[in-house]
Amino acid sequence: MHYLADRMNAIDASGIRKVFALAAQMKDPVNLSIGQPDYDVDQVCKDEACRQIQGGFNSYTQTWGCQELREAVSDYYEQKFGVPLHNAMITSGVSGGLFLALMATVNPGDEVICGDPYFVMYKHLVSLLGGTSVPVDTYPDFKLTADRVEQAITQKTKVIIVNSPANPTGVTLNAEEMRALAAVAQKHDLLVISDEIYESLQYDDAPATMAGLYDKVVCLNGFSKNMAMTGWRLGYAAGPEDVIQAMNTLQQYTFVCAPSFAQKAAIPALKADMTAKVDAYRHKRDLVYNALKDVFPCVKPGGAFYIFPQAPNNDGDAFVKKAIENNVLIIPGSVFSEHKTCFRISFAAADETIVKGCEILKRLAG
Repeated sequence: MHYLADRMNAIDASGIRKVFALAAQMKDPVNLSIGQPDYDVDQVCKDEACRQIQGGFNSYTQTWGCQELREAVSDYYEQKFGVPLHNAMITSGVSGGLFLALMATVNPGDEVICGDPYFVMYKHLVSLLGGTSVPVDTYPDFKLTADRVEQAITQKTKVIIVNSPANPTGVTLNAEEMRALAAVAQKHDLLVISDEIYESLQYDDAPATMAGLYDKVVCLNGFSKNMAMTGWRLGYAAGPEDVIQAMNTLQQYTFVCAPSFAQKAAIPALKADMTAKVDAYRHKRDLVYNALKDVFPCVKPGGAFYIFPQAPNNDGDAFVKKAIENNVLIIPGSVFSEHKTCFRISFAAADETIVKGCEILKRLAG
């Protein structure tokens, strides 16, 4: 008997995981692949987590999360963007929120639009649910514009996924560009899922949000990138009441609730001053961009900690293989795209690692 479900044929093991498996066999690689901050969780958050654990806050919370944190994330958006979050719930990471949002809304045959390049989960989660992922080509500037989206809309379109700042390109959308996307969604009565996990890491333009631009926006955010709480599995979602209620029902039967002590420890994280971290990452962005731009065509990232350069001979797969053979870990662009022309670098690394890695990559391109 064949035990695996047919749906498993629709998804492939993450290309990133394959690279990490390769990395495990490498001796002291120059690692420019990891999508997590190179700084640790703030001490105030660690102390609060320990206090909550020792104080006995170790049981389930309510499915939608503890009230204090739900209110705190809404206040965070109100103070930063002038827009409170409605119907906020706490999720097990942004990936948990994304899974719940898609599961609550996507029927078999529904089309879900996202930009190409895309975060790896978008396409595969839609496929897993029987939907059809519609990656909209955003090359060469990597902007998910209203015009590009509108051309991809059909009778079957149900959801648009927006990601700014974006993984894997680091490209950001400003408030005007987001308003244009919201207008297109409203015109066609589509749901918007806005993945805003990198909103606190922006280097040039003022940060922007899709929240409040349209009444059918599900906003997803969390604590993995700004606070380095990647292993704490903590995110939040907010949006239309019917969608959030459905997500909450699904959470009862899947994740149950986000980790209890982590929810309490995240409250001070929302008040943390990000200035030094943003300044440090702006410096790293400039370091990697200036090192590569004359050898590899690339778009200067405005946020997050990724850059997505064009590979020699437009073959990212071949170039990544060559890089790994020379002890540099990067990710092939084909993991995030229908094209294989680029590769992804994460500059969430020590400055000396970035410099060393860029020098080797430039030599390999020669």
